[in-house]
Amino acid sequence: MSDDMLKRYRESIDNIDAALVFMLAERFKVTQAVGRYKAESGLPPADPGRESAQIERLRELARSANLDPDFSEKFLRFIIDEVIRHHEKARNA
Repeated sequence: MSDDMLKRYRESIDNIDAALVFMLAERFKVTQAVGRYKAESGLPPADPGRESAQIERLRELARSANLDPDFSEKFLRFIIDEVIRHHEKARNA
């Protein structure tokens, strides 16, 4: 593999990483609003039914995209856990 080819691959990876960061930032803006709404409405920070449905939905999407469903679940679980932490913080504020 030429250094030029490697450089182009890495530039693509860098662009994808940047897009992921901006997508996550946008997702967290929305989930923070959900956390405030839950806190104001007296709803619990976590919704296990919703979480399970989302995980299964993402596992199916991963399968259709030829991505390891276990990896996608771990990734989503990490995000969900962080969202719940934010929701708990909003509830306690």
